[in-house]
Amino acid sequence: MRDRVEWAWHSWQTSKDRFTQAAGHLPGLITDVEDAVRRHRYGHDPQARREVLRVAADLYGLLRSYCRRVGRLDLALLVADRAMQAAEEADDPVRRAAASWNLGHVLLSHNDPDAVEEAKEIALQAVAHLRTLPASTASQAVEGALELVAVVSDARRCDWPQARRRLEQRALPLARTAGEGNIQWTVFGPTNVALHAMSIEMLAGEAAEGLRLADQVDTSRLPSRERQFTFGLEVARCYHLRRDDAAVLVHLFSLEDLAPEDLSRSPAARTMVQDLQLRVRPAFRRKVDALAGRLQLA
Repeated sequence: MRDRVEWAWHSWQTSKDRFTQAAGHLPGLITDVEDAVRRHRYGHDPQARREVLRVAADLYGLLRSYCRRVGRLDLALLVADRAMQAAEEADDPVRRAAASWNLGHVLLSHNDPDAVEEAKEIALQAVAHLRTLPASTASQAVEGALELVAVVSDARRCDWPQARRRLEQRALPLARTAGEGNIQWTVFGPTNVALHAMSIEMLAGEAAEGLRLADQVDTSRLPSRERQFTFGLEVARCYHLRRDDAAVLVHLFSLEDLAPEDLSRSPAARTMVQDLQLRVRPAFRRKVDALAGRLQLA
């Protein structure tokens, strides 16, 4: 079961058709893990019980990501809560912190300012708990990922100085200590921190600075196609802010090749294509209309 959950995570982070694959194998995996949890919860083998609960926490983290990406924030919140419960029952501090990271991302997906602020509070509470434990590469990586949740919360609330300061003073040192990695599937490391630095500038409307930072990032080493896609999408959004339609189109085509199912589900990408349809030069109109057709835009 551990191997199946890890394979599902690997598929989710690396496959072009990750949504199709996940829809195929997640239902059976959920059934089997839930059954194992029921059988072991009151069993006489504490080690087996703990390991099953760890597997469950990891699966619920994957389900959070899937549900969030398909727009089911209600289910994403439910499975994030189940991940927290499983990690607590397993008495696994790193997984409990990772569950807080998952919950934070669900809250960041809401437009409600209170939810965005709550995401930061939950992340920093988890950071405070991690700091009471002996430091390890795993705990430092998850702590850094939680700091990035707080960074995004600051940026979403337009507190640009605080977002930049937290990124530089808290997240970056942890990334340098932990190194590149994918602890608890967070993809935390120096490259991910650099992506967030560029994202802050994009959200702040500082497109030129965002593109300058993007030029310094090599995403080829990232173990997640999803993060590569998000980076490319935000580069496209920087060009969109500059009304550089040719560059926007080039990056959208690149994203379609990288992760077509992500592109078709991205509200930001769909908005950029619709804007291109309204203002693009005649020389590019046929390509834009063809892309809009593949995205099933009216």
